[in-house]
Amino acid sequence: MGYHQNRMISVAQIHDTWKTAPARPIVEKDSVHVWRVSLGQPPEKIQSLLDLLTSDEKQRASSYFATEDTNRFIVARGTLRIILSRYLEINPDQLRFNYNQYGKPALIETRNASGLRFNVSHSKQISLCAITREREVGIDVELIREDVDFLYIASHFFSQDEVRALHALQRDLQKIAFFNCWTRKEAYIKARGEGLSHPLDRFTVSLMPGEPAGLLSSDNDMPELSLRELSVAEDHAATLAAEGPLGELFCWDWQ
Repeated sequence: MGYHQNRMISVAQIHDTWKTAPARPIVEKDSVHVWRVSLGQPPEKIQSLLDLLTSDEKQRASSYFATEDTNRFIVARGTLRIILSRYLEINPDQLRFNYNQYGKPALIETRNASGLRFNVSHSKQISLCAITREREVGIDVELIREDVDFLYIASHFFSQDEVRALHALQRDLQKIAFFNCWTRKEAYIKARGEGLSHPLDRFTVSLMPGEPAGLLSSDNDMPELSLRELSVAEDHAATLAAEGPLGELFCWDWQ
C-alpha cells in the first residue's frame, strides 16, 4: 500500500478532557477508558500502594537501581490494581495476573467474568492505563526528549515510507513526528500482544503533526485496529490502539 492510503482511522466521540472517574466505572464493549496517573506521589501514598503488591511485584520493584525508578514502578502497579479493582469490585490486593509469551499482562480469567482487558505504559512522571472489554488494547506514552538521535533510530526501525515522510518535514517538526510514529507503533504492537518481537519496519503509521493517528499499511491479518492520539501533557506523546472501531473514549484522572 502507498503511504497515503489510510484504511484504519476512526474518530472518537469526545476530546481528551481528563475528568475524575466515578467510584464504580463501567466500560462498555463499544468504548475505551484511559486513566492518567501522576507517578510523583508522596512517601505515605507510595507505602500504601506498596502494601497492595504481591511478593513478586515487590521483588521486581526492589530490582531497580534508582529509588526514583522503584517508586515509579510501585505507583504504576499499585494504581493499576486500584483502577482494575473499581471495575471488578474486588480488593486490589486480590487481583492476579498472567502473562503471554511476549510478556503482556492479563487478568486471570477466574476473577474476570466481564472480559476486562487492559494495557499500561509510563514515561517519566506519567502512567497511562487503557481499559476495554472483550477486545485487544494497547497504549504507549513517551517523554519528548531532546537527547534522542531520532533520524538514526528511524533509519533502523521505521518503515521506508515513514523514514521518507520524516525526512520530508522541516527540522522543527521532525522531533514530534518521530515521537508520534514511535508511540503509534508501540501501541499497535502492544495491542497485538507481541511487543518488540514484531519488527517495527513491517507496518506503516501516520506521523505528520496534526494528522490523525492511523495504520496505513500492515503485513498481517490482525483484526482492524483503531489508533488515536492522546493529549496527555505538553512534553509527552501518547497513542491508544484498540481492536475494532474505537467508539466512545473516556479519559479519567486517577485521584
